[in-house]
Amino acid sequence: MAVPVVGVRIKRVPQVVYYDAAGFEDLAINEFIIVDTDKCREAARVIVPPAHLQSFPAEPQLRPIIRRATAFDLSQWQQLRLQQAQALAQCREQVAKHDLPMRLLEAEYNFDGSHLTFYFVADGRVDFRALVKDLAIVFPARVELWQIGPRDRAKLVGGLSPCGREICCERFLGEFPKATIKMAKDQDMPLGPNAATGLCGRPLCCLAYEQSVYQAAKGRVPRVGETVTTERGPGRVVARNVLKENVTVLFEDGANVTFQVAQVQSVKLSARSNADDAEAEEEAEAQ
Repeated sequence: MAVPVVGVRIKRVPQVVYYDAAGFEDLAINEFIIVDTDKCREAARVIVPPAHLQSFPAEPQLRPIIRRATAFDLSQWQQLRLQQAQALAQCREQVAKHDLPMRLLEAEYNFDGSHLTFYFVADGRVDFRALVKDLAIVFPARVELWQIGPRDRAKLVGGLSPCGREICCERFLGEFPKATIKMAKDQDMPLGPNAATGLCGRPLCCLAYEQSVYQAAKGRVPRVGETVTTERGPGRVVARNVLKENVTVLFEDGANVTFQVAQVQSVKLSARSNADDAEAEEEAEAQ
C-alpha cells in the first residue's frame, strides 16, 4: 500500500529524515511541522514535500507527524534562540567550575524549551556526569551534552574554504562524502600538511566531487616522470594538467614544452613515479 512520506530537516541533523505524512499530504517546502525524535519533540522544516513510497519500510517504521507548527511555536522558538548565547555562557561557567577538558561550541533549544543541547569538542572522553547534575539545577529543561568530531565542528562553526566560499558542509551538504589523501594524489594536489585538508583538518570534501572525472581522464594523461616521444623528440613529463589533458615535457637541452595528450606517445614510467603511487596507496590506507 502506498504511503505518503515527507522529508524534513531537524535542527543540526544534516540528513533528511522521513516521516509518515498521512493526513498532511498538502505540506509545502519550508513549512514547519512538529515531530517526535529519539531525543525529544522538535520543530522540523519540510525539505522534500509529500510523495508516495511504493512500499512501506519494514524496519524501522516511519514516525507520524504530530501537527503543523503554529505561529506561537515559531515565535517561542525564535525567543529561545535569542537566549542560547546566555545559556552557553552559563554552561561555560559550570565547565570551568568542574575544570573539565572540553570546549563548548554552541547551545541549542528545541522549539518549546523543554530540551537544551550543548555541543562540545574534546581530545578524548569526558566524564561530565557531575556537570549535567549542576546544569539541571541552572536550566529548567532536560540538558544533554553532545561531543562532536572535527567535521561536525566545522559544520557547526562554519567558515571559508580555500576557494573563498562558505565551506560546503555548512552551506549544503547533507552527508559527509568519503574523501581521502589518495584522491588528492590522483588530482595532482600538493600533499603538504594543509594543502589538501579543510578547516576540520580532514581531506577536503570537494576532492570527492571531481574524483570520477580525474579517474576517467588520468588514464589518458601520462604521469609525471614518464618518458614520452613528441614531434620534438623524446622527453620526460615534469608536469601535467589532467582536466586540460596536457603535459609539460622536459627535453635534454633543458627546454620545457607543453603538449596536448594527442601530441605525445608514452614510452615508459620511471621508478620514481611508481614509488610515488605506492606512497599514495599507503597514505590512503592510513586514512
